[in-house]
Amino acid sequence: MLIKTAEFIISNSDVSKCPKDPIPEYAFIGRSNVGKSSLINMLTNHKSLAKTSGRPGKTQLINHFLINKNWFLVDLPGYGYARVSKTAKKKFQKFITNYFEQRQQLVSAFVLVDIRHEPQKIDMEFMEYLGENGIPFSIIFTKADKLKPMAIERNVENYTKEMLKVWEEMPPYFITSSSKTIGREELLNFIQETNTEINNLKNQ
Repeated sequence: MLIKTAEFIISNSDVSKCPKDPIPEYAFIGRSNVGKSSLINMLTNHKSLAKTSGRPGKTQLINHFLINKNWFLVDLPGYGYARVSKTAKKKFQKFITNYFEQRQQLVSAFVLVDIRHEPQKIDMEFMEYLGENGIPFSIIFTKADKLKPMAIERNVENYTKEMLKVWEEMPPYFITSSSKTIGREELLNFIQETNTEINNLKNQ
């Protein structure tokens, strides 16, 4: 997929105020320091489409970006140890669940995981939540440039073993690096193929 246009549309904390356009939507979410904004900027080939910060927890709203005029990339607040007050965290955790449970345009979630670490309880619990609510998702392993190929393979194998303790099969996954643009083509092709399938079903 060639990204021709990527434009910010709206930020809010109320799912009912999200865009009404009946077009596919892909939500990106992960722990607060997983490199989500950098990944979004890499995917869209925009240096500052999503705000990056050295301080985890920068994203605190539902952010909609219209890509190629025909699908939405949705940047959601990170879960985990963002440096925000307990009141603020409860508030945005609630609208995260509202988004996933109410947003009919949502096609798939992408759960970002730092490939350098062992499977984290909070990530596993969040994916279980998605599964329990019937929300399709893929895993995006980030920061692959920080490891050698053998270490990447070993860590993915470890993650797969842990996932298969709960899941019947491993969900789709992508190995990425924002600084090296690793995984960009594979991820965008996956979205394009999914959009094509949706259009074909509509036209039947």
